[in-house]
Amino acid sequence: MIAIDVHLDADAAATMARDVRAGLCAYPKELAPKYFYDERGSQLFERITELPEYYPTRAEREILAERSAEILAAAGDPGTLVELGSGSAAKTRHLLSAMRDAGSLDTYVPVDISEEITHQTAACLVDEYPGLAVRGLVCDFEEHLERIPAGGGTRLIAFLGGTVGNLYPRQRHAFLERIGTLLEPGDHLLLGTDLVKDAARLEAAYDDAAGITAEFNKNVLEVLNRELGADFDLDAFEHVARYDAEAERMDIRLRSLADQDVRLNGLDLAISFTAGEEMRTEISTKFTRLRLESVYGGAGLELRGWFTDAAGDYALSLARPAA
Repeated sequence: MIAIDVHLDADAAATMARDVRAGLCAYPKELAPKYFYDERGSQLFERITELPEYYPTRAEREILAERSAEILAAAGDPGTLVELGSGSAAKTRHLLSAMRDAGSLDTYVPVDISEEITHQTAACLVDEYPGLAVRGLVCDFEEHLERIPAGGGTRLIAFLGGTVGNLYPRQRHAFLERIGTLLEPGDHLLLGTDLVKDAARLEAAYDDAAGITAEFNKNVLEVLNRELGADFDLDAFEHVARYDAEAERMDIRLRSLADQDVRLNGLDLAISFTAGEEMRTEISTKFTRLRLESVYGGAGLELRGWFTDAAGDYALSLARPAA
């Protein structure tokens, strides 16, 4: 059975215009990382995940391949898997297969912004897992988190890929609090987080030798040129990726190579950049177990399981509302 509910923002263009105007008029300038992901941006990110320098995807896949049964047992063998930012559910199949093998698999709830990918993924999964019910939700899950359907039985809400690290502390706190209100007795959150490590290794992961990450970063300017009638010259900016040891996060920016003016006709806005001025496009916070326990505690959750890859580069953690 497949059921897909669509709750896309009918005024997504206005939302983008509002976000971009606010970000470009702020100091320092900033763009939301969600605007990386047009079709080309998504393709570039897939290439990034296969780069030798970029370990997070491989590490998370290793944990899921080797420890899914252990994770599910610690979560009480849930019958429903909810995945935020599901995409093609490539890594998630490890969890679905382990649920099937445990005899608990009933429902998969993919939550994604792409209606096309959600339908394609649902069709593939009901073929791969006979008897599986797919209840998809097409939406911006940050905006429509509360639309996630309640399950008949226990649920595991998975937020993989380290995406929680892209949120500033206040946003992260509010997001985890909202997750906590969705968790019914027996439900758990499964959260993917990158771990603190050597700065040189982190910076290499976000500034690869082949320049794919730099191309991905500049793609956000292509998106603004197309969607908002901007005239960004991509060659007039360079990719910057550095580790902020105090905040324990990667800080990704675009640096202006010259004094320049940019016009965004769709916003009736002109913005000036000085030579050397940097515009932030993403953060990626790194965690230790102790830090994540504190983050959970502040949001009314408690850590109930901790699973890392063999190298200790990355972690999946289970959490539930604190007793």
